[in-house]
Amino acid sequence: MRGQVWAAAVLMVMGLGAAAQTAAPSGLGASTTASGKRPMTFDDMMKMRRLGDLDVSRDGKWVLFSATDVDLEKNTRTPHLWIVPVDGSTPEKALTASMAGESRGRFSPDGKQILFETARDDGQQIWLADFDGAAGTMGEPRQLTHISTEADNATWSPDGEHILFTSDVYPECSAGAGGVAVAGADEDACDKKRDDAEAQSKVKAKIFTQLLYRHWNAFTGEKRSHLFLASVADGTYRDLNPGDTHDVPPFSLGEPDGWDFSPDGKEIAFEEKTADDPELSTNVELFTLALNDANAKPVKISTSEGGNFTPRYSPDGKWIAWREQKRAGYESDRFGLVVFDRGTKAIREVLPNFDRWVDEEAWGPDAKTIYFAAGDQGEEPIYAVGIADQKLWRFVTPNQGEGDYGDLHVLRDGETVVAVRAGVDQPGEVIKVGSSPAIIDPSFSKKNLAQMEAFGAPYAKAASQLSHLNSTLLAQLDFGKMESFWFPSVGKVKVEGFIIRPPGFDAAKKYPVKFLIHGGPQGEWGDAWSYRWNAELFAANGYVVVMVNPGGSVGYGQAFIDRVNGDWGGKPFIDLMRGLDYAEAHYPFIDRNRECALGASYGGYMADWILGHTNRFKCIVSHDGMFNAESAWGTTEELWFNEWEFKGTPWTNRALYRKWSPMLAETNFKTPTLVVHSQLDYRLDVSEGYQLFDTLQRMKVPSKMLYFPDEGHWVMKPQNSELWYKTVNDWVDEWTKQ
Repeated sequence: MRGQVWAAAVLMVMGLGAAAQTAAPSGLGASTTASGKRPMTFDDMMKMRRLGDLDVSRDGKWVLFSATDVDLEKNTRTPHLWIVPVDGSTPEKALTASMAGESRGRFSPDGKQILFETARDDGQQIWLADFDGAAGTMGEPRQLTHISTEADNATWSPDGEHILFTSDVYPECSAGAGGVAVAGADEDACDKKRDDAEAQSKVKAKIFTQLLYRHWNAFTGEKRSHLFLASVADGTYRDLNPGDTHDVPPFSLGEPDGWDFSPDGKEIAFEEKTADDPELSTNVELFTLALNDANAKPVKISTSEGGNFTPRYSPDGKWIAWREQKRAGYESDRFGLVVFDRGTKAIREVLPNFDRWVDEEAWGPDAKTIYFAAGDQGEEPIYAVGIADQKLWRFVTPNQGEGDYGDLHVLRDGETVVAVRAGVDQPGEVIKVGSSPAIIDPSFSKKNLAQMEAFGAPYAKAASQLSHLNSTLLAQLDFGKMESFWFPSVGKVKVEGFIIRPPGFDAAKKYPVKFLIHGGPQGEWGDAWSYRWNAELFAANGYVVVMVNPGGSVGYGQAFIDRVNGDWGGKPFIDLMRGLDYAEAHYPFIDRNRECALGASYGGYMADWILGHTNRFKCIVSHDGMFNAESAWGTTEELWFNEWEFKGTPWTNRALYRKWSPMLAETNFKTPTLVVHSQLDYRLDVSEGYQLFDTLQRMKVPSKMLYFPDEGHWVMKPQNSELWYKTVNDWVDEWTKQ
């Protein structure tokens, strides 16, 4: 579950290999359609290069990025560095290809070097290489760090003399007298000794004295993430958080960097969660730390009781911007945008009336404008806001279409933005949103311009695609076009849904339906690519895909998000069923007698809820769902989530836990159900899957369980993903075929 986990993941590896395409309901396999193209297969998706994060050289000439290659046979995913000119004059080219896997490439401030991370003999370390800015080529790499606990999240200081990085260390090893950090080599020797002793010990038992003893897919242990500052000249480093028993920065799942340098390089700002009860608190705080004083202590600058994320200094050094949540204990509260005046220490909200989540922000070069990405009705467009007049602009790119934009980099001209763009039929690629205005075609957007102006005056920009990592392959594939529909639901609320037709669509035929339910519950479906739940791939073997964004979904205002709180099987369930009713009534090619519901995380919960509250589906797929609300509370790690959503603990509000517990409707279970769960899923423990499967078997309901001993909440390994796809799609085919 989680908005942060699934919005980005939906935010966020499904497909159909050749073996999974048996018994396609409509007779469609990988054959060529009337368009001369063919449906996508699982193997196709595994061949696609997966775009990683970006960096742009300070002169605005080059974009550096990582791209991951998947080797299905070897069961590996390997990133390498690529580069492309911002002017698009030449195609992208690989900078590295032969090392162990290179990622997080970053240009030095003077553009003469590149840093990156790669794992060789001594684990993941920071490497440097000279860069030829005229030719766009890299010299022979050399290793900078040799820290036994490895280095991650490397970032240049503004003067290019230091590199900030993170490493997981034992706090005791750095807690010198008076809180002054011990020498880096001494701390590392202590860390290595502790690691070696643990690895060699034949006793693997653990003793817990507090909660959050495991998180996401691993036990937390005694190590904590600290920030380190390394010298580029000789690789020596110092711990900036000596003795700190909290993670700096806190755990996250693909969030933007939780730290930043001041423009003069004399200070950093960073995230830290200092709560004594981290399993209950969502309060991430922001601190600054002077770097020119070895005895300096962090200074807290945030005041909100909720989360505070992604501090970003303005280019003139006057401000620090960040994303702020106000309500304590609610991880899916609205992410607003604030600025902190470093002189007066005052905090001011920049978007008080903007009822959407700010997902990332980047300063314009004039220090007067902030660019940001925010979800809106299934899209993730780029916005810009003036921090003084609060005038808001929404970028539209008619020649690229709507979609999911992120990883924003504003160039020195203040008009051009380099970013990543993805769509439901387009994996992520590097995009330049240029300075030349474009003409707005009112038919371009599915939303009318008046509605768009409510969330930023439309600002049309010409956009161009700089990278073409998968263009040759994509040109061969037949993707069904996604369209949205709106329908009224309970409480006079309008809800949005989406539909994708199968490749080779024939309006005279009837097609079975895969009804996808997103996780979160604060997530969304929309015009975004996914390697885990790929809607186009679900449609590829002859299915209509229907998706609905019920109450709790992001991109429709905070009141709509809050609609799910304490009402998990209530209004959101009605929203989903009415959305499917609408699709059945308005799309005559849907065969309402051959529908299967599939969901993961909260979607898995809803699949379980559907199991006991309607028999309209021919089959169900429940992946990592919540079956027993009370036991789910007792086996999860982030208790704040369950206690917010169910308004207390099982002993303070047992009635609500039981009201929305799918388990208590077990006597109604009749629909054939596939259960999927993984051993390393600590968000929703594997016992939830066991309980569901045991109940189905005892109730004599046709059922099967797919268990992964080596996966967490997400199925990530290529061959596991292949098995996932085959098992899921074979199950759907079995119960929906004619």
